[in-house]
Amino acid sequence: MFSRFASPAVRRSVQQFSKSTVQARFASTKPAAADHPKKITGVTAAIVGTTALAYMYADNVSANMADEGLHPPHYPWPHSGPLSTYDHASIRRGYQVYREVCSACHSLDRIAWRNLIGVSHTEEEVKAMAEEFEYQDGPDENGDMFDRPGKPSDYMPKPYANEEAARAGNAGALPPDLSLITKARHGGEDYVFALLTGYMDPPGGVEVREGLNYNPYFPGGAIAMARILFDDLVEYEDGTPATTSQMAKDVCTFLAWAAEPEHDERKKMGMKATVILSGLFLMSIWLKRFKWAPIKTRKIVYK
Repeated sequence: MFSRFASPAVRRSVQQFSKSTVQARFASTKPAAADHPKKITGVTAAIVGTTALAYMYADNVSANMADEGLHPPHYPWPHSGPLSTYDHASIRRGYQVYREVCSACHSLDRIAWRNLIGVSHTEEEVKAMAEEFEYQDGPDENGDMFDRPGKPSDYMPKPYANEEAARAGNAGALPPDLSLITKARHGGEDYVFALLTGYMDPPGGVEVREGLNYNPYFPGGAIAMARILFDDLVEYEDGTPATTSQMAKDVCTFLAWAAEPEHDERKKMGMKATVILSGLFLMSIWLKRFKWAPIKTRKIVYK
């Protein structure tokens, strides 16, 4: 009845109001479709992160000494600081331990005699040490191979001619090359030091088969290499007491240098780069503040 006597304008207003009310009543309460990718990405990241944390936790829980070996403690090595360098006197003593003890079974394939010059020995000392060994060279003018004294450019000699000879001389075990041993083992120098000083009698209930030795820091606890360092085993040139821990510390320092001979130079270059880049950074701030800012904020008005 109201619509019959109402004016056309009023009727149109009422109809538009009714339509808008119906649309609002049946409008969806769900978020826009544009928000869905963000939510999906967030949920996916949360699931992946939770799964990764669970995997890491499960791996830590399942680890045990029998499979992984006892984790070595962290030792305060003189060269571990950001500005510290190798103890070169220790490198010299460590080379002596390697030469008199370790070189009987372990090679040092990546180190040449010349690498010792200026690090632990003089050039004359290195030449004298290299000449103590014979190296096969040739061919000569007759096509024959011949032996000659070593030169600083030669690499340190191997204890065995090949892998088979190495295994035959060590009851089937292959002594690893020590050139990169501190990089190839988790824990680095800490692991090597703990291994060299960690030999002990097996605890009750632990059986070690014949030919193996108990060392908790070695994975499995049984290692073919017997204890090799004992007090006063070597006589240091500088009079340092040759205790087991001192010899282990020195040979670990030497092996750390062998794995990373550029260590000192790298840190020196890093300091230079830090100083130069810091200066460039300050210069860039000055340029932005006093040179670029006026240009960026300049306003040009055309009349």
